[in-house]
Amino acid sequence: MKPFVPQLVYIEPKALEKYPLAHQLKEKFEDMGLEIRETTSHNQVRNLPGENELQKYRNAKSTLVIGIRKTLKFDSSKPSAEYAIPLATGCMGHCHYCYLQTTLGSKPYIRTYVNLDEIFDQAQKYIDERSPEITRFEASCTSDIVGIDHLTHSLKRTIEFIGQTELGRLRFTTKYHHVDHLLDAKHNGNTRFRFSVNSKWVIKNFEMATSSLEERLGAAKKVVEAGYPLGFVVAPLYLHDDWREGYKELFDIINEMIPADYFKNITFELIQHRFTKPAKKVIQKRYPKSKLEMDEEKRKYKWGRYGIGKYVYQKDEAQELRETIEGYIHQYFPEATIEYFT
Repeated sequence: MKPFVPQLVYIEPKALEKYPLAHQLKEKFEDMGLEIRETTSHNQVRNLPGENELQKYRNAKSTLVIGIRKTLKFDSSKPSAEYAIPLATGCMGHCHYCYLQTTLGSKPYIRTYVNLDEIFDQAQKYIDERSPEITRFEASCTSDIVGIDHLTHSLKRTIEFIGQTELGRLRFTTKYHHVDHLLDAKHNGNTRFRFSVNSKWVIKNFEMATSSLEERLGAAKKVVEAGYPLGFVVAPLYLHDDWREGYKELFDIINEMIPADYFKNITFELIQHRFTKPAKKVIQKRYPKSKLEMDEEKRKYKWGRYGIGKYVYQKDEAQELRETIEGYIHQYFPEATIEYFT
């Protein structure tokens, strides 16, 4: 799969007033012959091309907006980190099940933020406040940051910033294999590089515009050999025909492609497929031919934060899924760590 290149670029004029990275990116995209427009705010991009909502959505997914992250209060993150570090928002992938379908709503375009020094200053404050505890930052809550970093190098700078801290740690997840520019980053072991993986059936049917499983695992081999701690996020765990064989094949391939010397320090995060009612509506509108199963009658309703519940697998199905996947991990990677199943 070729690295992402936007079809259209927007820039906040204020970004050019103060931040060298904005100028670097503008010059880069001008040299590439891309159309560049101005927008007053990365939250207010208008006049995206397209004759209907679906066309505008697809064009938005290939649009990059260069802006300033004004809100520097980091959100508390997922189970795997204390804070989300805001480097980018949006993704060029077309994963049918993705929760960004609803969290980004009418703004599915990709945003990259150029005020990195201010973001790093805020991260350092959080690290200092929590000292002497370790503070973990998640860089992929609202984007697949690796997917655009060959253009921006924001992630590389963040890896090196966290690398020079004693108590900071960085984590992110990716479905892309364009990692070569990150291999020489001075990470000092403070960044865990995680790859989102799944059965080939799930990747083929639901993960359009992402790298293949073999491409992801080839990149995983590169980064672990470059000294990065390695993890795999197996998500969403999905009950499809022959799912046991499909997931066994996945772990077969991981076992073949990752050198055994690195098995001990690998982490696994396991997330079953879930959806909300708002997400279902958006997914069916944007991917009307999707095979994604979202039948509320077949699912268990699980209350979530902020009053929005999710539909997950029934208890016995989830238990069978968990026991099967954890069984494969124990079989192939007995020294690895399973961080959670949810």
